[in-house]
Amino acid sequence: MTARPKMLFYVQHLLGIGHLMRAGTLSRALEARGFEVTLVSGGTHVPGFHHGATRFVQLPPTRATDKFFKVLVDEHDKIIDEAWKSDRTARLLAIEEEVRPDIVLIELYPFGRRQMRFEIEPLIEAAHARPTPRPLVVSSVRDILVEPGKPERIDEMVDRVRRFFDLVLIHGDPEFISFEETFPRMGEIADVTGYTGYVADQALPCEVDGPGTGEVIISTGGGAVSDDMLQAAIDSRTLSPLADAPWRVLIGHNLPEDDFNAYRASAPAGITVERSRPDFPRLIANCRLSISQGGYNTVMEVLAARARAVCIPYAGGLESEQTLRCDLLARKGAIEVVGPGNVTGPSVAAAIARALDRPDDISVPVDMSGAQKSGDLLMSALERHRQA
Repeated sequence: MTARPKMLFYVQHLLGIGHLMRAGTLSRALEARGFEVTLVSGGTHVPGFHHGATRFVQLPPTRATDKFFKVLVDEHDKIIDEAWKSDRTARLLAIEEEVRPDIVLIELYPFGRRQMRFEIEPLIEAAHARPTPRPLVVSSVRDILVEPGKPERIDEMVDRVRRFFDLVLIHGDPEFISFEETFPRMGEIADVTGYTGYVADQALPCEVDGPGTGEVIISTGGGAVSDDMLQAAIDSRTLSPLADAPWRVLIGHNLPEDDFNAYRASAPAGITVERSRPDFPRLIANCRLSISQGGYNTVMEVLAARARAVCIPYAGGLESEQTLRCDLLARKGAIEVVGPGNVTGPSVAAAIARALDRPDDISVPVDMSGAQKSGDLLMSALERHRQA
């Protein structure tokens, strides 16, 4: 290939920000690999988000009102209706027409984001309607799926992969956990799947006296579902071996301003409370210990930095993936976990003590080259697609 292949990368975050953050990491790696990426986001604005794409397009945003993802609202907190859906679909299709991509990369669908099929499937159909060679249509999915509420949803997933997709990129390591563990019908789509390894930016070197040096960093991702872990982490300080260290609490922008201000106003001496920062990887590289939820991106950043870590996985609604991933990593000796039902100050303090007792040379038990391998797999798949 001579010209840079054009990619339209669609991502929709509804509650947390992990899907968007991983899309940003992938976009930066794909640009470095030689793609021209147009990243299209349908979620709410995330201050400080670094996309790294050639072009970033923000659609009229929508978000879920709670952890069950059943009700979606617009930027004015009005429930989205058919007119809103039609308008957003038209905007997305106009972007596809303008870009004329060589690859359409869709994050999570059809393994999730069923609520957004009103616009995702027209986008896929537009790609399939292009003249030969039409765009390569690819799904980008994390390592672990949440079990669907209805068994027939798995039938839909298999059907749509077979009908719509040329390739499924699984951002995980089968030696750590195979996709089949949470998607038992993997055998029916195995011929169009490829494991990339876990997606993470290259770890930053530790800086002496840099930001975060010697600190305990408490992070909440998007912050929308973090109250229990935040309070338990704050309560653990006086009980832990790190009571005299400086503690920094980073709260995502999805936590309402009134709630954020309440945390900041009530923080004990020695604890700084602020909104999430774009230099989070630097803070983790320099920190004494990380306390976080078990989201994919944060866990990978912690592993890449080889930081001592306590994870308090989110398990609300139907969510199970954070607990499963964290438990597996704990068995490998990479992190300490405070499980659901035991999220208290004393239990977090005990986990901190265990983390501090670990050897200095913390191992990384998974393949962390997913960002780079994704670009290689996509470039090879596009070559084959054009030659077919």
